[in-house]
Amino acid sequence: MGTDLLPELDLQVQTAFRAAMGHVAGPVSVVTTLAAGTPAGTTVSAFVSLSMEPPMLLVSLMRGSHLLSLLSVGTAFGVNVLGAHQADLATQFTGRHDQRFAGVEWHLCDGAPRLSGSHAWVGLRVARLVPAGDHVLVLGDVVSADADGEAPLTYHRRSFGTHLDAGPEH
Repeated sequence: MGTDLLPELDLQVQTAFRAAMGHVAGPVSVVTTLAAGTPAGTTVSAFVSLSMEPPMLLVSLMRGSHLLSLLSVGTAFGVNVLGAHQADLATQFTGRHDQRFAGVEWHLCDGAPRLSGSHAWVGLRVARLVPAGDHVLVLGDVVSADADGEAPLTYHRRSFGTHLDAGPEH
């Protein structure tokens, strides 16, 4: 295969990969930090538990994102896992970064903004920033965690929803 076909093949793979990933249901969270007394945050669906010993979490942020520009090793940040009733909040945190906290109730927890009514909370400190394609992986050391037991907000096939239990027979 000639190298002149690679850009076309790459585009085909990217399109197919995007479509395939749209079929994967993911949790929705708002990642937050506080910089110079001002809260900042963004909606993400790319985060995962990384380690239990020691407790660590991984968040993937787009290169060039405002939130990423505020993070460095040692920075406090939080992962606010949204509940099924918080789709509007997920959408708000994808808009202009200077308007994301408008009308949002929050308080400082573990050095980062914790959104009121979130389904779960994980307070962290940045352990490492790892470049990965068009994103940067933020590896965080967990300093606290809390959950309320309510239904989570999920994202699947370009829409918000929630998880339904398959029942005891499964």
